[in-house]
Amino acid sequence: MPNSQNTLTPQLDIFERLLAGETILPNDPEIHRLRDESFAVKKLLIKMNNSSDSDEITKVLSKILNQEVQNIAVFTPLYINYGKNINFGKNVFINFDCTFLALGGITIEDDVLIGPKVSLITENHPLDPKLRKALIGKPIHIKKNAWIGANVTVLPGVTIGENAVIAAGAVVSKDVPDNVVVGGIPAKIIKKIENEII
Repeated sequence: MPNSQNTLTPQLDIFERLLAGETILPNDPEIHRLRDESFAVKKLLIKMNNSSDSDEITKVLSKILNQEVQNIAVFTPLYINYGKNINFGKNVFINFDCTFLALGGITIEDDVLIGPKVSLITENHPLDPKLRKALIGKPIHIKKNAWIGANVTVLPGVTIGENAVIAAGAVVSKDVPDNVVVGGIPAKIIKKIENEII
């Protein structure tokens, strides 16, 4: 006789559903978890952002991200709403006063440079006014050796290519190829980067 127990797959939690691209409505039964987690992270950020000890900053950041970080230099303050959806490679540099809204997922590969006041925004709202308070997550992926200039905003769903340079003040709304410089609002390709022998 077949087993009569419920064999349905358990429902994904709200953080997994955001990573999967689901639109989260304001009456979602788990919506409170977004705020709860954000305030839990804020407690750790207060400790990290008030520290002048690089080892302590790395230790607290590892706790926020729920992963061990390697060779990451962070000039605080850094603002994060949810760290468990952020994945760092090695030898990443993050300058002062950056904001990572990461419910949609952020991947930063090895040797990336992030200038001051950079905003990585993976969260958005529907254009439909009736659904405006809903939340949608789309990932940001920054590939190896990219350089994100000061005061850049990267919008949801964008991939920035290997060795790419984003000029200061740009708003990046579309994918950026490898080995190019982009700038402006919205960001457009300014030139290709040629390999130079130094």
